[in-house]
Amino acid sequence: MTVDELMDLLTACEDAWDTPDRSGDPVPLLDHGLQVAAVLRQRYPDDVELQVAGLVHDLGHLLNPGDEAGHAAAGAEAVRPLLGEGVAELVELHVPAKRYLATVEPERALSPESARTLELQGGLMSPEEVLAFEAYGTRAVALRRADDAGKVIGLDREPLAELATWRPVIERVAAAR
Repeated sequence: MTVDELMDLLTACEDAWDTPDRSGDPVPLLDHGLQVAAVLRQRYPDDVELQVAGLVHDLGHLLNPGDEAGHAAAGAEAVRPLLGEGVAELVELHVPAKRYLATVEPERALSPESARTLELQGGLMSPEEVLAFEAYGTRAVALRRADDAGKVIGLDREPLAELATWRPVIERVAAAR
């Protein structure tokens, strides 16, 4: 995959949703990715790899519509050759990070769609899974927290213009891998 191809995929997310029938989260995939990336840029301004992972983390929904359990792995596999192992790992871990947070912070609210898909993605973690995840999952947890925050309907923006501002960041991450 090239940067141009990734930008085309992200552009295609303008009219794509996390569920084929649009019954899931209330914003299209492009809005969601841009919101997540923006939250991560604000919270972690020096971690461009994490920001780019936030932008692309749900590409698997576009690539394999309806595959709730496998969308993270599909997205990770798609971006790995261009963006490297670090971004791919974060993309792949955003689902286990949801399971982790649902387990260790049971009072934490999930969007209705995230709550619905939790069981499809493995449900709550066992104590052993929690310990294993805690060994390496801090950046993935940061991505997941931003993922949960990036579902705001009606933000005033020009989607494709805003996406274009991410191209140099994507190019920088791709060049560094």
